[in-house]
Amino acid sequence: MFNILGKNPFVTGKEGPRVYVTQGPDAYDNTQRALGSLDLSGLKGARILLKPNIGRPSPPGAGVTTNPQVIAAAIDVFVQAGARVAIGESPIVGVNLEEAYDICGVTKIARARNCPLIDMDKRPFVERPVPKGKVIESLQVCADVDDFDVIVSMPVMKMHMHTHVTLSIKNMKGCLWRRSKVKLHMLPPLEGDENKPINIAIADMSSVLRPHLAIIDGSVGMEGLGPSAGKAKKLDVIVVGADPFAADSVACQLMGTCAEDTPHLAIAGERGYGVIDMDAIKIAPPHWQDWTKPFDRPPNNLEIEFPHIKVLDKNSCSACQSTLLLFLKKYARQVLDYYPDQDPVHIAIGKGHDQIPDNTLCIGNCLLKQKDRGKNFVPGCPPVTSEILKKLFPHGT
Repeated sequence: MFNILGKNPFVTGKEGPRVYVTQGPDAYDNTQRALGSLDLSGLKGARILLKPNIGRPSPPGAGVTTNPQVIAAAIDVFVQAGARVAIGESPIVGVNLEEAYDICGVTKIARARNCPLIDMDKRPFVERPVPKGKVIESLQVCADVDDFDVIVSMPVMKMHMHTHVTLSIKNMKGCLWRRSKVKLHMLPPLEGDENKPINIAIADMSSVLRPHLAIIDGSVGMEGLGPSAGKAKKLDVIVVGADPFAADSVACQLMGTCAEDTPHLAIAGERGYGVIDMDAIKIAPPHWQDWTKPFDRPPNNLEIEFPHIKVLDKNSCSACQSTLLLFLKKYARQVLDYYPDQDPVHIAIGKGHDQIPDNTLCIGNCLLKQKDRGKNFVPGCPPVTSEILKKLFPHGT
């Protein structure tokens, strides 16, 4: 069984965490140079699982998924060190992983290296207790995780509409089996705690499921409405660290924010799961902060982005919210034309609604009960643009 308390082959001695940052136009070279700073002597014969962010189909360079050249470099370095390497992912609900691997450019680099590609949703889950959990008592973890000695989290450097940023700790949510990922978005508030339940849940998750190494892809990140509806941002950096919390903290600084402003990192750091105090982290090279490029943050209210449209969002997941945002970016004008006498137009997503105004467009399976109440309902988990358009314009736009 995967054990986060076992020996970490990337950690030598008892000194504080080290994080390495490289910068340059070649993501493959950047990754190789960053990994070259580590002691890899303990990897001979090790089984390594690379966990990139391939949660949805998106072409390289869009800032949505992990750069395939970063993955290629990691495979090459670890194989040269004597390890056996595979790539695994459990994508968001409704995504065909084989298609996502192909579109994201991962299939090509994996085949060229005879590196297995794993759909971690294929096997039954393993129930993992969370003894120190505040909002979750157990997790349904993909069984493949337990087949490996070393887990490497390879996220994209992105802002996130629910969790402020998504980096190596948040990326491990992709090791949760199928729809169980969605459950972390549906939790009730914790009495006496102002943090969103999703952020407490990610901190809980990190008590039993966190990587041995973080390789954070900052070649092209995403600012604003991440994880998929934001704007690509080119940094040309790679961040590597054996303490994923320390690596995430350095990545936050490069993004113009900090771990203390990222609730799941702040909560987990306070619990002692990893180091987020920048003064306690040894970072190389000394001039790494010269590569900082502040990211635009997600707006607090989606109405900022879409005048005359009011999004009623209660406990939705990022998959449903991203789908709606991408839809509105392209078709907001058509939505307003469909409701010419309504200002604002109401669109509802999420599972936590008690009352919804008449003439509300209800999107996603979480609002299925609204169909029986005469509301305009679009099914899907997450819904797809074509189904929303079909509901609004059955005879075409």
